[in-house]
This record gives sequence, C-alpha cells and structure tokens, in this order.
Amino acid sequence: MSAPAGRWLLALLPLVLLGALLLLIVRSDLTEAIQGDAPPVEELSFERVRLGDAGIELTVLNDGPDPVTIAQVMVDEAYWSFEQTPAGPLSHLESALLTVPYPWVDGELHEIVLISASGVTFDHEIEVAVATPRPSARFFGIFALIGLYVGVLPVAIGLLWYPLMRTLGRSGYDFVLALTVGLLLFLLIDTAHEGLEAAAAVAHSYQGVSLFALVALLAYLIIEGVGAWLRGRRPSGDREAGTAAWVTALLVALGIGLHNFGEGLAIGAAFALGEAALGALLILGFTLHNTTEGLAIVAPLAKTRTGITRLFGLGLLAGAPTIVGAWIGGFVYSPFWSVVFLAIGAGAIAQVVVQITRSVAGERELGTFLRSRPVLGGLVAGFGVMYLTGMLVG
Repeated sequence: MSAPAGRWLLALLPLVLLGALLLLIVRSDLTEAIQGDAPPVEELSFERVRLGDAGIELTVLNDGPDPVTIAQVMVDEAYWSFEQTPAGPLSHLESALLTVPYPWVDGELHEIVLISASGVTFDHEIEVAVATPRPSARFFGIFALIGLYVGVLPVAIGLLWYPLMRTLGRSGYDFVLALTVGLLLFLLIDTAHEGLEAAAAVAHSYQGVSLFALVALLAYLIIEGVGAWLRGRRPSGDREAGTAAWVTALLVALGIGLHNFGEGLAIGAAFALGEAALGALLILGFTLHNTTEGLAIVAPLAKTRTGITRLFGLGLLAGAPTIVGAWIGGFVYSPFWSVVFLAIGAGAIAQVVVQITRSVAGERELGTFLRSRPVLGGLVAGFGVMYLTGMLVG
C-alpha cells in the first residue's frame, strides 16, 4: 500500500468507526429505555407572522428533539380553524405555514396560542396589528426610497468632507483617521449588539450566539485575505501610497455597506412586523447617524487625489446595501439570516479597524501612537459623535 493511500486510510478509519457507533446508538433505543413513559419534549419557534386579507399567517419551526403535532389554534381566547402546509407532525427543524382565517383588527393587540396533540401550549403576541407588506412594485419602490434616504444620500453628504481632508497637516490627518477608527468601533459594537439580539430570537437548535461568532470570524479572515490580495496587486512607484489608501477606503466602504445592510434589515422588519412608529424613528436616526460614515470613507484618502467617479462608487458601495436590506427585511425576514448578515458586517468592520490602525500607526510604536493627543482626541470624538447620533435611534 502506498504512503498516500495509507494516510487516507488512517484519516477515514476513525470516521467510519464513529459512524458505526452512532448507528448503534440510534438502533439501540437507549433514550426510549431511559425515558419510558415520560412525555415528549416539544418546542415550537415562531419564525414569522404575517397579517393580510386571508387572516393571520404563522410560520413555525420545530425547535425540539421530538415531533410536534399542532392540534388546535386559539386567537384571543377563542378556538379557530386553520390550515397547515405541509400537513402532519413536524419533525426536528421542520417548519410549516399555518393560515388562520381570523378577522384581525388594525391597531389592536392579538394573542395567539398553539396547542399540540399532547396538550403543550406555545404563545405569541401581536402587539399592534398592521397589514404585512406584500411584494409589489409599490412597496419595492417605497423601501428603495427609504434605503436611498437612509443609506445612499447621508453617505454621499459625508463624502463632501473630502476637499477638507486634503488640507490637513500630519496632526490633523492622524486626528481624522483616529476619528474614523472611533466611528467604526462604535459601528462594531452596535452591530455586535444587534447580532446578539437577533441570535436570541433564533431557534435554539441553530445556536445563535455560536453562529454569530463563527460567521464574524470567517468574515474577518476573508476580508483580511481580500485586503492582502488587493495590496499585493498595487503598482510600484509614485502611485503605491495612493493605491494603498484607495484599498483602505474601499475596505472601509465595504464594512460600512455590510453594516448598513443590517440597518436596512431592521427598518424593513420593523414595518413588516407592524411597528411603524419604530420604523419611522429608525429612518430619522439612521439618516443622521450615517452622514458621519462618509467621513470615515474619505479619511484614508486625505493625502491622495481621487476622482469623483471613484468617490461615487465608494458611496454607492457603502449606502446601496441599505436598500437591499430593507427589501429583505420587509418581505422575507428571517431571524437566522439576520444573524448571518449582521455577523458578516461585524467581522468586516473589525478587520477594517485593524487595517486602518496598522496604516495610520506606520512605523510608530502602537502604544505611544495611541497616547498622542490627536489620536486620542480623534478616537473619543468619533465614538462620541456616533453615540450622540445613535441616541436618536433609541
């Protein structure tokens, strides 16, 4: 036997034995022998609730180890008929759509109780009943306009600080780049907070917190690799520094764009879930909040000359994902994918923070650099600006 074949055999043998062991455990019915006549463990997770002309539509997922059969549905303490698609018991991680022809009342509170065949109840509350947006040209246009107001235009306004950036000296340049790091650090904390909140709403079987951490780490490493690849392709000579600054600005715009995608998700989901007041507040708060993101994009370009076309492209990369996020949040919102997208944004922003810190410190010792007045002032100012504007979001 050749050496490569022997190595493959050594690698596969433990996996084959593990598979045989798992098969033995499944067929031995150990759990049934231990559990005896104890009731099954049933868990249902409400993934999405939609209100429309057909009544109330519920998307539920079996989050427990045992099959669940939905026997009855109560709405506001009254039993109602329902249709289930697909019909029958739900196995582990299987989802179903329940359609309840209940005449819900706009603006009212409704309480829903699902009762399994074994008598276990699962509750859900609709705090304010509002018709769920359905995919249509009108709503696509409205959500696109919201994304334009919240993401694209504020970032574009922030890009207008670029001419001012070019007039700064070394201390001013350090201040602005540190200001950028402060802005991004706030966005990182904000994105991580939103991601962990979304993780708490995910079905327990998906392990939301672990999912968020894993995807964020993968995003960090991928963006790190993309940045290294782009810097490796930069030309030599006089344009080298300018290209490095352009790559940094591109990564900043990418990280901000992924964060703004999460903001769009939040706005779209707020309207989809009937929380119109929250959606309006998010629009106003994010609009003011995102203006400073344009400054973060142009700060690395302060010492280079950049054309208007490139600046437009950077602004579009940072702002346009808000539109896509609003579409997804409004029409196909899913807690699982919200966690994934927010984790990607967090990982990307964390990597950009590291990239900017490396580039601005240069050959200077990091501790001494961070203690300098311009840098310390920039960090505090950046974080403070984002904190104050973030207060409007609530």
